Amino acid sequence: MVVLNKIYTKTGDAGETALGNGARVAKHSMRVTAYGTSDELNSTVGVARLHADGEMDAQLAMIQNDLFDLGADMCTPDMEKDAEKEYPPLRMAAEQVTRLENEIDAMNAKLEPLRSFILPGGSPLAAQLHICRTVARRAERLAVELATMESVNPDAVKYLNRLSDWFFVAGRIANNDGKDDVLWVPGANR
Repeated sequence: MVVLNKIYTKTGDAGETALGNGARVAKHSMRVTAYGTSDELNSTVGVARLHADGEMDAQLAMIQNDLFDLGADMCTPDMEKDAEKEYPPLRMAAEQVTRLENEIDAMNAKLEPLRSFILPGGSPLAAQLHICRTVARRAERLAVELATMESVNPDAVKYLNRLSDWFFVAGRIANNDGKDDVLWVPGANR
């Protein structure tokens, strides 16, 4: 096992960083922006976990691990060359998307159907899960934009799409199974 003690490398001082395949790119490249946003999302999930316990905390822990998988996937370009590599890169898998779908379905079964849009908020956990949802949507938009320029694992994009749905439904669960959702009242302050 390699132990890293050096925190700063100075290799990014000129505004470049290394991708998973060793290529150097600008820190503002679309690929770095896309996987950097998944890292930001992972941090917001960490804050949400401060308010979670039991099954919700366990599911959020799995999501955090998945988001590291997603970062590893997104930072490694040239998917079409994966089979040629001595050590194939880690890629998001359809099973990770399916797991989210199953969790969404299980949570959604506890909820009454929505008859109004809801405002982000309610309990501290619900409010934080809505922040996670919006960062996940941004990460998805950036991954989709990257996919117009370079190859991107479709399962990574699907995962981000389902993940934002997961956060929405989990936010409702965190609001007393939707009973304490904050409903939008159109035109209430006119």
